[in-house]
Order: sequence, then C-alpha cells, then structure tokens
Amino acid sequence: MKKITELEIQEFEDDLYLNEKSRATVKKYVNAVRKLADYLDHTELTKQRLLKYREYLQTRNKVQTVNGALSAINAFLDFCSWQECRVKFLKVQRQAFLQEDRELTKKEYERLLAAASAKKNERLYLLMLTVGSTGIRISELVYITVENLKNGRAEICMKGKNRVIILQKELRKKLLKYAKEQGIESGHIFRTKSGKPLDRSNICHDMKKLSSAANVDASKIFPHNLRHLFARTFYAVEKNLAYLADVLGHSRIETTRIYVAASVSSHEKILNQMKLVI
Repeated sequence: MKKITELEIQEFEDDLYLNEKSRATVKKYVNAVRKLADYLDHTELTKQRLLKYREYLQTRNKVQTVNGALSAINAFLDFCSWQECRVKFLKVQRQAFLQEDRELTKKEYERLLAAASAKKNERLYLLMLTVGSTGIRISELVYITVENLKNGRAEICMKGKNRVIILQKELRKKLLKYAKEQGIESGHIFRTKSGKPLDRSNICHDMKKLSSAANVDASKIFPHNLRHLFARTFYAVEKNLAYLADVLGHSRIETTRIYVAASVSSHEKILNQMKLVI
C-alpha cells in the first residue's frame, strides 16, 4: 500500500539536496508533496486519486502552478519507485504575447533606480542595477564578489550547470567603490550587517516600497522582472535566442522564448504594416 509518510518526505528532501537542487526548489517540491499528503489524509495514493487531485488543483490555480506541483509530485513518485502513479501535465499553449501590464519597461526601471538613489538606499540601487544589467537570478547574487569584480567576470555554478557572466566596467567601478566604503574586502557584495547574503523576500519588500516614489505599479516590482527586462533588451540588440538562453542559464530554449514574447501593441503594429485590412 502506497501511503505518504513524513519519513518518506524527509528522505525525499535529503535526496534533493544530495542532487544539488537549490534551497528554493527543495522547499517548493517538499511543500507540494506535503499538500498532496494533506489532501489524501492518510489514505492510499493511487493514480485515480492523483488524477482527482490534479482536477482539484486546476479549480484553484493557474495551469503553470498546477504543472509546477505535478512536477514536484512526479519527482517524489520517481524517488519512491511509484512511477505507475505518475500523471501527465496539463497542456499549455505557448503564450504568443507578453502581459504588458506585468512587464517592467526600461523607463520604469530607470525610475526605480532614481527612487532608490533619492532615498539614499545605495545597496538597493546597486542590487537592481546589477540584476538589470547582467540578467542574473537573485539567488546568484552571491557570485557578485570582490574577487570576481576585480576579474571582470563571475563563474556561476547553479543546478549542476556552470556559466560565465561578464561584469561591465562601469558596474564594476560602482560596486568596488561601494565595497570599499562598506569595508568589504572580500566575498559577496550584497550582504546584511552581519555578513549574511540578502534574503529574497526582504529584497522584494524593499523594492516594492519604491512603488509610489517611482510611479510604478507595485505588481510589476519584483526581482525576476529585472531579469525579464534584461532578456528583452538583450534580444532587441542581439536577436539570437540560443545565445540569450546561454547567457540566462536556461536549459530549454522554450523558457527563453517566454521572456522575449512580443507585446500586444508590437504585434498590432506588425499587422498594421501588413495592410491587409482594406
């Protein structure tokens, strides 16, 4: 009989760490399995029950959220050798247009930087500048170190993959000046007063506090949107999707496509240029 126990969940969590999954991924996967366990309420896990759980999730979440949960659950089933219970993901049609009301524009990015500067929050200003100009993930900020700044590049090792990020001269000068002022002689630049790496939730909270001063909708202000802005700006200059995927550290080029989808207004402009409505 297949029943999800706390011991199995803990062993699954340990296995994820051993396979070098990031802390965020481990937390997400374990939470998804625990929610399934709560739904089953100590009853046996069968494929039929999992199909019903998929329907249950679908009534309460977006397709991407459901598939994210299923990905975690299927990984757990593989770990337990319960592959016969696996269920398929919900089908998603690739989004042709980006949500303009959710994407950060370059002008809004500049206003956020100006607002952080006006509030004399230099650390936040430099953090947004670093993510916006390199396209790195927030979890990769720990690779922005004094040593890497002096070398002009950072080798990022995440999820079993390595890639090199080029650090522009002007960015390096700003960050090294900040490090000197803060007495940071080595190690990562973005840290708390105790020297620990900044927490993702605190970064997001601090960014959203700039909303009013920058005149930017708070729903657009979150760290990953800076990465999206970098991707779209990079692609506008260098229309090479495979190259961009390498820069961003994407395993699948389909993920990169989402970042550079055309806006509705851009698509409408193309349609108008076609002059087929006569």
